[in-house]
Amino acid sequence: MTVQNLAANWDKQWLELLQTNTNNNIYGALTRLGIFLAVGTFLIFMAQWLRDVLENEYSRPISSLIMPLIVVLFLANPGNGTALSNLTLGVRNFLNTINQQVITSTNNNQIYQQAINLSIAEDVVGAFLRPCQSLNGELQNQCLTKAKEKIDPLWQSYRNQYGTQPWINRLETQVNQIVFNTSPVSELEFNALLGSGLQVSIKNLLISSQFAFQNLMEATMLLIAVLGPIALGASLLPVAGKPIFAWITGFFAVAIAKISFNIITLITATVVVNTSAQSVNENMDLTWFLICIGLLAPILSLVIAALGGIATFNAISYSTTWIKQRI
Repeated sequence: MTVQNLAANWDKQWLELLQTNTNNNIYGALTRLGIFLAVGTFLIFMAQWLRDVLENEYSRPISSLIMPLIVVLFLANPGNGTALSNLTLGVRNFLNTINQQVITSTNNNQIYQQAINLSIAEDVVGAFLRPCQSLNGELQNQCLTKAKEKIDPLWQSYRNQYGTQPWINRLETQVNQIVFNTSPVSELEFNALLGSGLQVSIKNLLISSQFAFQNLMEATMLLIAVLGPIALGASLLPVAGKPIFAWITGFFAVAIAKISFNIITLITATVVVNTSAQSVNENMDLTWFLICIGLLAPILSLVIAALGGIATFNAISYSTTWIKQRI
């Protein structure tokens, strides 16, 4: 599954939760909860507002009216999607567009998919050839011949998808050298191409890990989006840090994590494919690449997102203070 397809598969969930029949779904229920919180906190807000008016602090009450107006505006009409849900969906689509531009600008030749399929192809070849490893003589030759008949369509499939790539030719040549070897195939020759069963399991785990991280980021962003009405409804509380600011920060932090992760994986995938093209006659150990995309890239992208989130929160807080001082 490509990164583009992954985002497209989540689009339906966003539309169903934030815009389709919000009277009966989770977002509608949380919107009503947000309105309930807004009404409750509004009473507290009005008590403080009237106190400030009685104390002749007029500048503060006037500036304080901004937040109630925002709450009413964005939580109105919960039946067919509120202004908040429409804005949230629009921001998500904008961030996704930026993410897609990052992907397409560095992935014109489907570099990322080639790097992943390079690893997958080794596992597929290993699945067909590994049973032949324990055989000898004519039985091994027959096993290798049958395995090659099953493997050959794989090369054609990759060429149809990516064109003639050096890594495809390299793997095909290595398989042919094993299949057409006139002397018995040694265990070293098998392992040079196929690797051990443990290595295959670790590689599969790392590939699954990076797909899991991508889906987790999509699910996290959607979860944050759904909690928007509660954050907005609680923002009338007389506290310094408004929940809506934390909500905006979290939303953009996850977006930064997604973009950072994609940049890291695409750059490393480009290195893998380019190295494979330059080292046609050498076996490649892709473990480092899979560790990078399955373990290190998620960690690094989350660190970058945390730093970016802090910067976003500080920027929003500073802007809010600046606006209040001038109203």
